[in-house]
Amino acid sequence: MRIDKWLWAARFFKTRSLAATAVLGGRVHVNGERVKPSKVVHTDDVLEITKGPERRTVAVRRLADRRGSATVAQTLYAETGESRAAREQQALERRFARALGSDLGPRPTKQARRRLDALRRNRRG
Repeated sequence: MRIDKWLWAARFFKTRSLAATAVLGGRVHVNGERVKPSKVVHTDDVLEITKGPERRTVAVRRLADRRGSATVAQTLYAETGESRAAREQQALERRFARALGSDLGPRPTKQARRRLDALRRNRRG
């Protein structure tokens, strides 16, 4: 079975074309090698899938001819323990990280904006 079709059937990507684009972009490796979307995947192959900030390492357990439900898709692969632990650690770090711009304080009032504009005008001239 083709790697792009398997990734779509295992519900890592919403469409097969997105899966093919990810494979072409080098975001999917089979047994440590960069591959093409037409690469045939076999059971017990190890896939490294990078999707956004997440990186998963999964072992192929079964092949599926078509896309099924999410519960069926989860039986197609087994994620390694190290990969799961790293993803959970990254999720914790993202949750406890401060939001961008959270240290700037509240939004300035109209009066405060006018004072800032006056200061900027006085600096120029």
